[in-house]
Amino acid sequence: MNILAQKKSRWLEGGIHGFLFFCAFLSILTTVTIVVSLVWESIPFFFEVAPLDFLLGTTWQPLIVPREYGVLPLVVGTLQIVVGSALVAIPIGVCCAIYLSEYASPRMRKIVKPTLEVLAGIPTIVYGYFALTAITPVLKSIYSGTETYNAASASIVVGIMILPMIASLCDDALRAVPGSLRQGAMALGATRFEALTRVIFPAALSGITASFVLAFSRAVGETMAVSIAAGATPSMSFLPTESIQTMTAFIVQVSMGDTPRGTPEYHAIFAVGMLLFLITLGINMVAHRVLRKYREVYE
Repeated sequence: MNILAQKKSRWLEGGIHGFLFFCAFLSILTTVTIVVSLVWESIPFFFEVAPLDFLLGTTWQPLIVPREYGVLPLVVGTLQIVVGSALVAIPIGVCCAIYLSEYASPRMRKIVKPTLEVLAGIPTIVYGYFALTAITPVLKSIYSGTETYNAASASIVVGIMILPMIASLCDDALRAVPGSLRQGAMALGATRFEALTRVIFPAALSGITASFVLAFSRAVGETMAVSIAAGATPSMSFLPTESIQTMTAFIVQVSMGDTPRGTPEYHAIFAVGMLLFLITLGINMVAHRVLRKYREVYE
């Protein structure tokens, strides 16, 4: 009976091992397939447009004659949204996390944290119309030159979208710091604020940085809210009150079915998608190096 039970246990373990391996292989295969499809569809575009003209050109009008394929206006628009949303979400998110982990009572924590996380469940298109109907009028009342579609309202609404991610992950990172570090700092005469800024926050820096990276990736890839709030005007202007177009908004605009397959403007969708993938990959690689550095210090 023991032999049969052992064989059954080995078969079960082998089945679990095989299933987990299949899941890991499937995730890798999916990633490779996405990259291959982007590269395969981007190659014909670069037969028509020189890579340097694509990367360094300052005019983007793939649907209007004469057609220009300089992607810098889309990159500038995307960076405006990322930087603007970070300026909104990072200070508020980190402060919320500090309050939840260090100062809030258990009862208040049970109220505030679920309320924050509800924001993550709101559809992005709702955020876009909220920016258009609520945030933009406020900006216009402050500065009359604000356009109906503008980068500022899009940045604010994307900052609200990524705020729960930063607050929740930073809170988890701060609460994961061993209590002995807190107690040691207090025993040496540090105040709660000094212990937080000089001991707890640096010890949780790897997790806090990870939350920033995830939030940046979400902001870079945001589509519907930005398409509605920021407009569809590729521009090199850095004025937040003007209309812009991001890389994801262009992909949405052109992939509606009106662009003939096989044309340069069709393949431009995949070239922009490939560049977006490389930007996100670069952000993740830099963040990985930062995380590894601080893990070596504090682990």
